[in-house]
Amino acid sequence: MSLTIGDTAPDFTAETTEGTINFHDWIGDSWAVLFSHPKDFTPICTTELGYMASIKPEFDKRGVKILALSVDPLDKHAAWAADIEETQGTAPNYPMIGDVDFAISKAYGMLGADVSGDPADRTAADNQTVRGVFVIGPDKKIKMIMLYPITTGRNFDEILRVIDSLQLTAKNKVATPANWKQGDDVVIAGSVSNDQAKELFGSWEEPKPYIRIVHQPS
Repeated sequence: MSLTIGDTAPDFTAETTEGTINFHDWIGDSWAVLFSHPKDFTPICTTELGYMASIKPEFDKRGVKILALSVDPLDKHAAWAADIEETQGTAPNYPMIGDVDFAISKAYGMLGADVSGDPADRTAADNQTVRGVFVIGPDKKIKMIMLYPITTGRNFDEILRVIDSLQLTAKNKVATPANWKQGDDVVIAGSVSNDQAKELFGSWEEPKPYIRIVHQPS
C-alpha cells in the first residue's frame, strides 16, 4: 500500500506499552506523530526514542501525541526502555506498539504484503524500511511523511519545525519558505487573490508577483 500526503491515515487497533489503543480514537482532536523502528535494541533507534522522550513537552504544548512502533513484542519493549533510560537519560514516556504481526508496518507501506513469520527471526536489516515518520492531523489525514535510512538518525527538531508550519498554515492562508522557523516572515498562499490578500493582510512585499511576503500571523 502506497500512502501519500492527504490520504487518511490507516486506522488500527494495537497493543502498546500503555494498553490497547484504537489509533483514530486515540488521536481524537489532537495532532499525532507515528514513528517506526525496525527492531528493539538497535543503536540509532535507541538514541531516537530517548531524544523524543526528552523533548516530549515540546510536542505536548503543540497538542501533538507521540506513538512509537517497533517490529518486536511488548516484553522486549520494556527491557529496551530500561536501556534507553540508562544510555540516553530519559525513558520513553509515550506508548510503543508491538507490531509483531507486521500489520501496521504493512498498512503504512513500510513492509511488503508477503512478509510473515516470527519477528524474532528477522534482523534490523530485514526491517530497515520500517523507519518512517508520519505526522497526522486531527482530521486523521497524513500531513507529512519522512523516511530515513537505517544508518541516519532522525532530526526531531525538524519534525517540530514542520509541525509548527503545518499548524500555522492550517489556520492561516499562508505558506512557509525555506528554513522558516517560528516568527519568520511567511508567504501568502497562491490560492489567495490580491483582493482577498488585501482584506486578510493589508499590504505585503512583492519581489515577484507570485511571491507575496508578510509577517507571520499571530
